[in-house]
Amino acid sequence: MFLSGVIVGLATFLISTSAAPSNSRNHGTYKHVAVFSIDGMHGSDIEKYIALRPQSTIAQLLETGYEYTDAFTSAPSDSFPGTLAQFTGASPKTTGVWYDDAYDRTFYAPFSETRKHCEGKAGAEVVYDESIDYNSTKLFSGGIDPANLPQAIKNGTCQPIYPHNRVRVNTIWEIVEANGLETAYTDKHPAYDLVRGPSGKGLTVGYFPEIAAVDNTVNAVLAYDQLHVDAFLAFIDGKTPANSEVQGRGLSGPPALFGGNFQVVNVAQKLSGYQNGTLAFTPALLTAFDFVDKSLGKVVAALKARQILDDTLIVVASKHGQAPINPALLRKVDPKLVASSIGVNVSQITTDDIALIWLEDQSTLATLVANLNKARTALHIQDVIYGEHLKNMDFGGDPSTDPAVPDIIVRPTLGTIYTTSKTKLAEHGGLSDDDRNVACFVSSPGLKKAKVPGHITTRRVGPTILSALGISPRTLQGAVVEKVALLQGF
Repeated sequence: MFLSGVIVGLATFLISTSAAPSNSRNHGTYKHVAVFSIDGMHGSDIEKYIALRPQSTIAQLLETGYEYTDAFTSAPSDSFPGTLAQFTGASPKTTGVWYDDAYDRTFYAPFSETRKHCEGKAGAEVVYDESIDYNSTKLFSGGIDPANLPQAIKNGTCQPIYPHNRVRVNTIWEIVEANGLETAYTDKHPAYDLVRGPSGKGLTVGYFPEIAAVDNTVNAVLAYDQLHVDAFLAFIDGKTPANSEVQGRGLSGPPALFGGNFQVVNVAQKLSGYQNGTLAFTPALLTAFDFVDKSLGKVVAALKARQILDDTLIVVASKHGQAPINPALLRKVDPKLVASSIGVNVSQITTDDIALIWLEDQSTLATLVANLNKARTALHIQDVIYGEHLKNMDFGGDPSTDPAVPDIIVRPTLGTIYTTSKTKLAEHGGLSDDDRNVACFVSSPGLKKAKVPGHITTRRVGPTILSALGISPRTLQGAVVEKVALLQGF
């Protein structure tokens, strides 16, 4: 309801292209797009890895590809807004999705918590992670239990709000489906139902093994990621992995759009990170990158075997980076200190290497700001974002009119994480370059090698994918609203 008038007003907007490297193919001649997020991979990691592994799959892909050397994911850089940046072409102010753990002033707590349906005062935490599964201790958890979902009154009735219901604009996945083509996607929680978009019809096949069911070690997550790789190979073969969520008859062949994520780099960064001083990969992190690289090699080999590599555009764009890269900058602050410094009643505080705060009474904003400014040193605060500053940010919004927008965003100094974890060396979700400057490249045999400089955002990925498949990027509502261009070269 926040965007209908804006979309109508921009219906004639034509998404523009920029000065670009050479592309020998005509737009719309790809039959398939494969899109992958190497969660946590920074733009700087590409050059480090190629220097160590000059014959790697990534190096080979870049021989016929474009590397966007200054690409930035969403702000905040949590996985949910990072995913939607690519698949909607939009930022949180447009999608309404600020974090996987957020708040909405019009929602109600889940039935499993209250045993009530939309009763009492509105306002509820909105959590979309393993906690909404039937049984998150199992790898195949049974999917999303609607009793665990936040509730809202829609069309006069109380309804559970699935992740895809939370998104205010359409996704490339539902657009591709609506054009009579097939799609397949895999990610770390059933909550990635998110990518289906508001219609709920964006995936022919969704494959969502629950990562919370495996140990938080590099080796365990390597084995978990192998499930995703096996799924990619099955998709290419036109097959549906067991335990998938299937729409209609499932896949009839290689889908027009498929992909998913890798988790192991993200986990290795958090547990082992980069070497102090040199910032080289630690052995565990290099092992993670090697696994991802070999997995991409298997994807390329499968596309070749199916004789569709020449008709496929491969897109690699990370949902998020990880901060800090330099372990010497790491500082940990107990999240309880954030809560105790606030001094006013709040509805929700979400912390990682950022803090998002929703007030119980918005008239207490000035008091909260004053208290946070007093606590700048203790909380290692770089910036307190609120009011006109928040409204005017590229990703910002107005909490007085939009029930999803936080009242305040606290940006800590680079390297500060609000956590009590003894093992965590890095985190994402924040606004720093380490969080947001991510790996982004495209590859296909018809492309000529190019490094593309200049600041861009991963919002460009979605409209580019549609254009590559011969579908108008103007059908992607969020990209139209935010006037997002295609990636250079398309």
